[in-house]
Amino acid sequence: IINNNNINKYFTNKNQQLKICQPLNLVKIINIVNLYITVKGGGISSQAEAIRHGISRAILNYNNNLRYILKKEGYISRDSRKVERKKPGFKKSRKKPQFSKR
Repeated sequence: IINNNNINKYFTNKNQQLKICQPLNLVKIINIVNLYITVKGGGISSQAEAIRHGISRAILNYNNNLRYILKKEGYISRDSRKVERKKPGFKKSRKKPQFSKR
C-alpha cells in the first residue's frame, strides 16, 4: 500500500509497478511481506525509484547476506543528481537571455 492506495491505483504504469517489485522478486519474498509505504516529492517515476531503493535498504536490514545480490543489480546505489540552482542574470540555471546584435 502506497500513500493509503493500492499499488495499481497509485502507479498506473505497469513498468513502474514492476520497478518497485524488482528487489522483492530478486530475493523471492514478494508474497511473504506486506509493505506500507509513504512517499512524497518528485515525480511519479522518481518516487518509484525511491521506493525501490527504500525496499532494498529494508531487505538489507532484514538480511545483510543479500547485499551482494542487490548491489550487483544496482538497487542499493542512490541516484545523487540534484536540480542546479538558478544563477543571477540567467532565465534558468543555464538559459541565458536572448542575445541581440543591435
